[in-house]
Amino acid sequence: MKINKFDSINVIPFIDIMLVLLVIVLTTATFIVKGAIPLDLSTAKNTNKIKQEKQLNISIKKDGEIYIDAEQIQREKINILLGNFENTTKINISCDKDMKFDNFVFVLDTLKGQNFQDINIITNQSS
Repeated sequence: MKINKFDSINVIPFIDIMLVLLVIVLTTATFIVKGAIPLDLSTAKNTNKIKQEKQLNISIKKDGEIYIDAEQIQREKINILLGNFENTTKINISCDKDMKFDNFVFVLDTLKGQNFQDINIITNQSS
């Protein structure tokens, strides 16, 4: 019986496995959500830090889309969704600075119509 000499390692299967893992990582990385809605907030000099407690975040994008806790909602369904919360819930409203003011007034009017009292407007702090 003749013993074959082992001269080199075949790395082709290793490269194949690494390419498959790379594809998996890249495809799953595209599905990771930031958890924040991109807005260009207005700035204000007199701002307060928000305490982390139970709160409801409402975002209004430049094109008028309204999000409640990062979930897009139609204007007609806002009343129904807000009815699920107590009127003592803290509300944070953040709006894109280039959006129509009418959208902000609509959201604020809806909140006041359901007797929400603790309403905050989120801005960036200017220097």
